[in-house]
Amino acid sequence: MGLRPMQGFTLIEVMIVTAIIAIVMAIAVPSYQNHVETTRRGDAQGAMVGLANALERYYVDNRTYAGADAGTIYAAKSPIDGSETYYELSITNATRRDYTIRAVPKNAQSKDPCGTLTLDRSGQRDVVGASRSSADCWRG
Repeated sequence: MGLRPMQGFTLIEVMIVTAIIAIVMAIAVPSYQNHVETTRRGDAQGAMVGLANALERYYVDNRTYAGADAGTIYAAKSPIDGSETYYELSITNATRRDYTIRAVPKNAQSKDPCGTLTLDRSGQRDVVGASRSSADCWRG
């Protein structure tokens, strides 16, 4: 009877594989989270443009932006399909001839470094309470 070779992995092999997985996860998870955050922000920006279009229709009917309510003329949240809310949309500073739309991050998006997104009647895009620039947040 001869000796059978041992089967299985050594502790060193298991530790090396575990270390490799940990390194990959340390890189992949933050990158994925950033991608999800950016995608949600893009969806909110699209909803803001949709609300701006609804405001223009409101103006044609009423000859003023004053009195327009986001929830009445369009969706007051993003995404607009009824899933979990990541941004709340509102109309601020609505006057006879001007308005500002705000998208305030909520829930899982509340830590977004872009803060609150704004869009006014002239198409000026900005951010409030952001640690990143408006150009970075309103990209693409």
